[in-house]
Amino acid sequence: MAEDPNDWDVATRLVRGGLARSPHGEMAEALYLTQSFAYDSAEAADARFSNAEPGFIYARYGNPTVAMFEERLALLEGAEACRAFASGMAAVNLALMGLLSAGDHIVAGKALFGSCRWIINTWAPRFGIETTLADAPDLEAWRAAVRPNTKVFFLESPANPLLEITDVAAVCAIAREAGAKVVVDNVFATPLFQSPLKLGADIVVYSATKHIDGQGRVLGGAVLGATELLESAYKDPMRHTGPALSPFNAWLLLKGLETLDLRVRRQAETAAALADRVAGHAKVRACRYPTRSDHPQHAVANRQMSGGGTVLAFDLASREAAFRFLNALEIVDISNNLGDAKSMATHPTTTTHRSMTEEQRLEIGLTPGWVRLSVGLESARDLGRDLERALEAA
Repeated sequence: MAEDPNDWDVATRLVRGGLARSPHGEMAEALYLTQSFAYDSAEAADARFSNAEPGFIYARYGNPTVAMFEERLALLEGAEACRAFASGMAAVNLALMGLLSAGDHIVAGKALFGSCRWIINTWAPRFGIETTLADAPDLEAWRAAVRPNTKVFFLESPANPLLEITDVAAVCAIAREAGAKVVVDNVFATPLFQSPLKLGADIVVYSATKHIDGQGRVLGGAVLGATELLESAYKDPMRHTGPALSPFNAWLLLKGLETLDLRVRRQAETAAALADRVAGHAKVRACRYPTRSDHPQHAVANRQMSGGGTVLAFDLASREAAFRFLNALEIVDISNNLGDAKSMATHPTTTTHRSMTEEQRLEIGLTPGWVRLSVGLESARDLGRDLERALEAA
């Protein structure tokens, strides 16, 4: 092939990346629904299992459809390699645990998705892993948290649910001094608006359930980074613990990637406009959107992100007001997902971050009045009218 896919623009990568046609020459990517694979001879099986020759062995180890998804996402991210998982949280769990052993120490930002906080606070300590939570925008907090046994830094930026921004490049520099790896959950920014690997991160994690699928159909996750690191840290754990991505889900995620650029840029444009509209409403105490000048980390967001993303958050002062707002919505759905073609709003205190204690929620500024809004592909005019009506009801 004369064309180098690395020279392609994003739009071409999203449609053509990783394409591996069967001898039938199909236009849509082939869906390989198989658990195992046949070999021409016993010698061929021996060679495959000993890694003497390449090829697929078992669906838990790899699948041609899944491999196409991995290659396409790696090409988009600018990563050497990608490994796909059954869900975003399966990806986060192995991204962290594959780098850690008993006696190691991890430093993570305080502002995390509830399940990510559970892994840091509850799951990792069961295996003798020490943990420290840091105020992620405060670089001195990261430095102060470092110990001789610190092996991993973990952060979300923008963070769930209040869109806190961390200076990824600066945190990566601190981690390098400490000899630690950096894992960045890039779900809110998407690979279109932020490139953590270029900022110095070692590993990027995605819930492909969100924008990559983008249409509320399937679960999926991905871990991306250097080939050597992914092989050494994750190859055996993936094979033996079984968080494999379904080939059918991989096929749908491949189709989702084809329209990712179109969808996410349109959603982000609408989200920015709605953020300005919501922020000016008398019922709204505060509004957070990365590219707005009133965002606490606005300067950092502008430096490391090329767009504000599809999510905004706003404070209606009380749980009762938030519930009245949610119950008055007629177009936007009440749901705990994000990145969908359909707009959806959630009350993080009672849903996505319910497992956190009240003290933990207050540490990240999550009071009961906050609502998180994931903006979809509906008309900006219709969404604006729906929000205005619901805000009046609040």
